[in-house]
Amino acid sequence: MKMVLKGIMTWEDAKLAAEAGIDGIIVSNHGGRSEDGGGATIEALPEIIQVAGSMPVLIDSGFRRGSDVVKALCMGAKAVCHGPALSWGLGAFGQPGVERRARNPPGRKRAPWVQQMGAPSLKHLTPAMIRKA
Repeated sequence: MKMVLKGIMTWEDAKLAAEAGIDGIIVSNHGGRSEDGGGATIEALPEIIQVAGSMPVLIDSGFRRGSDVVKALCMGAKAVCHGPALSWGLGAFGQPGVERRARNPPGRKRAPWVQQMGAPSLKHLTPAMIRKA
């Protein structure tokens, strides 16, 4: 069985997970609902990537647009989880809405964002392609 830990927000916890043989982690603050003063997942991502080694790092919380997804991928995330889109689909259109959102998640039409970052494809994204404001 593979084991993935969700809720990692510090490099120390990521290091412990890697040392324990965990198969992957999800950088998550659970949508910011557990602690209103917690940090943003995108800010925690770089230091977690550094200590994760070959362990896949996924991220969630706070992603609303495809451009947000591409930025996380540039920083080294293997994938971006986006649960609210399914909830929005359910609330708006019931089961057909969930199915439509599952087929067309945020970021699916990512080619313009990837190309605007200067990469021909997702595998060419690098941290150097983004800058902090």
